[in-house]
Amino acid sequence: MKKLNICRLTLLLTIIFICPGFVRSQEKEGSSFTAGADLYSSYIWRGTQYGSGPSVQPTVKFSKGIFSAGGWGSFDFNGYREADLWFSLALPAGFSAGMTDYYFPAYDYFDYSDTTGSHAFEVNLGFSKWGLTLSANYIINKAGNAGSLGGDKYFEAKYALKSLYMFLGAGDGWHSLNTSAGKDRFTICNLGVGVTHEIKITDKFSIPVNGQLILNPDTEKLFVVAGFTLQ
Repeated sequence: MKKLNICRLTLLLTIIFICPGFVRSQEKEGSSFTAGADLYSSYIWRGTQYGSGPSVQPTVKFSKGIFSAGGWGSFDFNGYREADLWFSLALPAGFSAGMTDYYFPAYDYFDYSDTTGSHAFEVNLGFSKWGLTLSANYIINKAGNAGSLGGDKYFEAKYALKSLYMFLGAGDGWHSLNTSAGKDRFTICNLGVGVTHEIKITDKFSIPVNGQLILNPDTEKLFVVAGFTLQ
């Protein structure tokens, strides 16, 4: 519990207290806020569908130098809710490190217990260069209502060629647990291709569109999703 409290405080204090200090000098220091929203036909995350039907995914982001922090959510029209906080540091040579707090508003925000906790805290490491993106992610806590076991791992490789990209992800715990059979194993769970495109509305305004074909070999599910971004 002590370890979890330190991680929770690190994430919340970084976002809540450091950001306002940056805001006061954002024009002079080159910091910025951005906001936007995605609308997707369905919410597929790391090879698993969450909720049902179209999802609205709002985001707010603050950036200053190598530091970024923000909030991201996903809300469908059938009751699924998710509201995440995160921060990230851009490191030299294309590397990055950060942390994400996955929270589900159906449950008590201040419940951090193992049995009924509503938060899963994940440490993130990444590398991006030459069109290649690699990520390694590790859940540090067990949270009953968030569904994390503690020690859940997920690794992903993505390679982009102009508007076409391919990705391969594998994990355990959250990502491959068969709750009915009680199985938790490390396996490929997110395999697919995606295409990005911009729909030109005017000379100064266009809408980014993203489509994906996603296969989860573990659950034997195939998804086709599409969405667009407003920012």
